[in-house]
Amino acid sequence: MDTYLDKIGASVRHIFEVLDDGIYITDKEGKTLFVNSMYERLTGLTEGELRGKDVRYLKDSGIFDAVLNPEIVKTGKPATVVQQLKTGKRLVLRGFPVFDDNNELVLVVTLARDITLIGQMRKQIAQQKEQISLFSKQLAHLASQDSTDNNPDNMFYDSQVQQLVSLIKRIAETDATMLLLGETGVGKDWFARLAHDSSPRRDEMFLKVDCGSISENLIESELFGYAPGAFTGATSKGKPGHFEMANRGTVFLDEIGELPLSMQAKLLRVLQDQEVVRVGASVAKKVDVRIIAATNRNLEEEVRKGNFRSDLFYRLRVAVVEIPPLRERTEMIPGLVEHFLSIYGEKYKKDITCARDAMQLLLKYRWPGNIRELENLIQSLVVTLDHSDITANDLPPSINSRHPMDCLPNVELDAKDEGKSLKEIMAELERRVIQQALDTYGSVNKASEVLKVNRTTIFRKMKQ
Repeated sequence: MDTYLDKIGASVRHIFEVLDDGIYITDKEGKTLFVNSMYERLTGLTEGELRGKDVRYLKDSGIFDAVLNPEIVKTGKPATVVQQLKTGKRLVLRGFPVFDDNNELVLVVTLARDITLIGQMRKQIAQQKEQISLFSKQLAHLASQDSTDNNPDNMFYDSQVQQLVSLIKRIAETDATMLLLGETGVGKDWFARLAHDSSPRRDEMFLKVDCGSISENLIESELFGYAPGAFTGATSKGKPGHFEMANRGTVFLDEIGELPLSMQAKLLRVLQDQEVVRVGASVAKKVDVRIIAATNRNLEEEVRKGNFRSDLFYRLRVAVVEIPPLRERTEMIPGLVEHFLSIYGEKYKKDITCARDAMQLLLKYRWPGNIRELENLIQSLVVTLDHSDITANDLPPSINSRHPMDCLPNVELDAKDEGKSLKEIMAELERRVIQQALDTYGSVNKASEVLKVNRTTIFRKMKQ
């Protein structure tokens, strides 16, 4: 077949040399007859090394991982394949049969083009799309956060909160896992954001995960991601979970007490080994995340009940911060009221102020919903009022009751009251009522007036 190739002539060979594609010519037996200079540059293999070699031998030797000659000789039709070289370079091969005047296949001409760069660009584009999706989710999350969460400068400190802020900033300088404890609405989101913004990871992603709002059958794939085709409806490319998304950043696991037991073991692996396994995958991926968890539950009690893993609990309580309820830091209320009036006044184009009598009632109220309840109240008042001052009459009955006793929260039996005698239960209820009256009105005189008993009775009960 060399003689057949020789008939092509020098001029055709020159054409082969100026083409942008690599040219590889074999006879119908698979013997290498010719490669051009571009092919040599693409592969690092010279014509001298390849000439006369059978493509099957070259494949068996590991030079190539795929060849087209046998298929084209068998079918007599063009074919295409992607070939990977020892160097890792990837070529797309397009092979064509060449027939003589008797319509007999005599040569196979293969065009080779480097697609390594194209593959890299596709991978980069896919990664960029993933990053854009990530940032879009993060921006949507930030946009949905409470105004108290978005800007740490907006929090109005009292002495207690100042101490908490100092503590959290000290912890934030380390990479220790942080556990925030406190009632609903006390500002755990805000403190978590403060910890991230005060940490060396401040320029990386802060990703909040509400463990109580994700359905149990989705939470594993959301937290840990899934491999391609892991389940019906899974994308062909798979999907990273929250820990992969926030790599090098912070993951805030809000309401971690709601996390199912089945997921707690996988979270423990993240804390211990800093690695995740996607749903449907068998290989672990390393991640570098700082975890902040928060809950309004008593995790020690949940451990005793078997609802929370003890090993995870001890892993989480490295740096524990207890956030007091708003009723224990009433110094913040005037500043918070003014802050929320400013925010919602600007939003709804109203100039609203809070009168002194209303402020006095706000200071006495116990705020079971904490800062979130206060914010929602102020927003509601700004939206609904048709005058410029919030007065006592504008406040809801739960805060401004006509009868002083109605200001006391409802007293109900607790689980701890079970097994007690009626006398013991009544004594306990009496104690709670007196304590709540003292907390609400701030003085023995006012409490005795509301409860219609002598001051000496209140003092005696207090001693008991």
